[in-house]
Amino acid sequence: MSKPEILIVEDEKDILSLLKDQLELDDFRVFGVTSGLEALEFLEEHHPDLIILDLNLPDIDGLKVCRQIREKTQVPIIMVTARDSLSDKLRGFEAGADDYLTKPFEYLELLVRIRARLKRTADISRKESLQFGPLKIIPSKRQVYLNGRPVKLTKKEYDLLEILASQPGEVLSRDFIRSQLWPDKEIYPWSRALDVHIQRLRQKIEPDPEHPRFIITHPGVGYRFEPGEEEPSPAT
Repeated sequence: MSKPEILIVEDEKDILSLLKDQLELDDFRVFGVTSGLEALEFLEEHHPDLIILDLNLPDIDGLKVCRQIREKTQVPIIMVTARDSLSDKLRGFEAGADDYLTKPFEYLELLVRIRARLKRTADISRKESLQFGPLKIIPSKRQVYLNGRPVKLTKKEYDLLEILASQPGEVLSRDFIRSQLWPDKEIYPWSRALDVHIQRLRQKIEPDPEHPRFIITHPGVGYRFEPGEEEPSPAT
């Protein structure tokens, strides 16, 4: 089995070298660049399995780099930065980051997050498509169809649907869903952001949003994705 490939975008060469050495010891193949432009040029010809992206780059702001990466690929992105305010974290996730780690951090914490993201990506990609009645999800392309017609979802709406549909029939707690959507648990701790995303997702995928068929609420607990009869994917 080939080693997972990681691209590190970090302008501090000492940190870049240290992370590269540690990750290689943990059996990853690691590439490193020191600017946003180098990162974008690298991605024109390479397809890493995960990107570690610093926000404080010398040429292009890391948020802009993240947005440009997201226009081309859904590769998992872990942002690492000294910017630790709530607004910075929110902007990071809005730009398309999957996780956010504030400097200084312990290497083992980064390693755990990397492995969790890679495992989730691998679990999803094993299934070419998921069919739930009129609803079809193609994880490898992050595409959703309802009655054969494409459904346009935001990144967070798709992530939410993927979390729910990956465990059909199970009641997922609000805290669990929040922890998956916003890995930094300090984000949205008391807000109704999850409810807003649920409502918007229902408007797009439910045949009758007032009487949900797919996303079922369990008051005081969380939500359940009701698959009904799942149709097998066509053989390839």
